[in-house]
Amino acid sequence: MALTTRAQSANIMSQTHKMPLNRENPDTALLAKTMAGRPTSQTGQRSALGDIGNKVKAISIDPNRKPAAIKKEIIQPADKLKVLNKNKGTTSLKSLVETVSNNDVQLEQISQFSKPVSSARPPSISVPECMDISANKEEAFSKALSRVEDIDVNDKDNPQLVSEYVNEIYDYMRELEDKYPVKTGFLEGQEITGKMRSILIDWLCQVHHRFHLLQETLYLTVAIIDRFLQEHPVSRNKLQLVGVTSMLIASKYEEMYAPEVADFVYITDNAYTKKEIRDMEAIILRALDFSVGKPLCLHFLRRNSKAGQVDANKHTLAKYLMELTIIEYDMVQVYPSEIASSALCLANRLLDGSKWNDTLAHYSSYEETELVHTMQKLASLVVKAENSKLTAVKTKYSSSKFMKISTIPELKSQQIKDLAAAAALQNVS
Repeated sequence: MALTTRAQSANIMSQTHKMPLNRENPDTALLAKTMAGRPTSQTGQRSALGDIGNKVKAISIDPNRKPAAIKKEIIQPADKLKVLNKNKGTTSLKSLVETVSNNDVQLEQISQFSKPVSSARPPSISVPECMDISANKEEAFSKALSRVEDIDVNDKDNPQLVSEYVNEIYDYMRELEDKYPVKTGFLEGQEITGKMRSILIDWLCQVHHRFHLLQETLYLTVAIIDRFLQEHPVSRNKLQLVGVTSMLIASKYEEMYAPEVADFVYITDNAYTKKEIRDMEAIILRALDFSVGKPLCLHFLRRNSKAGQVDANKHTLAKYLMELTIIEYDMVQVYPSEIASSALCLANRLLDGSKWNDTLAHYSSYEETELVHTMQKLASLVVKAENSKLTAVKTKYSSSKFMKISTIPELKSQQIKDLAAAAALQNVS
């Protein structure tokens, strides 16, 4: 039956693709382009999810599967005009005058959006030798910080990296951390316990892996669950419904092609209906006031890894340490930026003993002394994962796709044990 359906779907697609262009009926051509551009999972029968039910015991990992990320190469033009540098929100006219002084055509184009520029520079315009540091606004990079490297200096010609205001973006993300916090012990007094939450997140890690979703989707799913349960307590039999609905919302936010509602009905072994999932989706979105854009650990880790110029081993180990925290109920109140910085700092210590330098401290906004307590908690999670029944994250990172990072000997070193023991003493005191 599945083969017949796919054959018919392919036949329909081929007939639609060959349909001649009708200038009087452009919708037909639009339909043909749309059907031809959609993936097979959208035009034909969706691929089977495999043997996964309401109670998943283990993850089957395909080591030969390649990630679905698409990388685009940006080709720079050979002849480029001199880039205008911005200083304190205004445009410097020095480079502008030097570039167009001998070109009357370009002067006419520039005069459309700026004041007329004479051949001689007006005396009122002063071009400083170095970047001016304003007390009211932080610049992209300060030369006064002599030991801090400008990690965005080579990104000025890449519009996707928005080097002109990337630091302002991360400042805003830190403001969102304060705006959408998760309180310590937010489940106290509810029917749901921290252990139930951990079991749910562990199961969702397996569902996320089976659906082949983006990493951001998993972190956003957990953030939605915690923020919702903090504002809207639910009964025990609705907890799994909250979990799959949160993943549906996160998929719509992050994925190019989100799983269908029927997929989540199937993954829960028909424990809930499509209508129940849709109703819960409306309840969650209203409870969160439709604000689901809380910053994630991954966002800060990528920035920190760039600042530290770390290799793939360190970055992957930091991701493993971060993902261990989403299952732990005692870590919900820690800011994502602090978790990301602590994970990378601990990864540096374990793999080559490198220090948290001034550049990392500047771009992460954390000194190494501020990260010690969180690093101790991460070390205790590593030790706990060795004997825990919740093995989804450890099993996931034991695959070759993630460089088998959860099995490296450094995670069983004396340094990890000492940090974990320090965390235990902190809990006792």
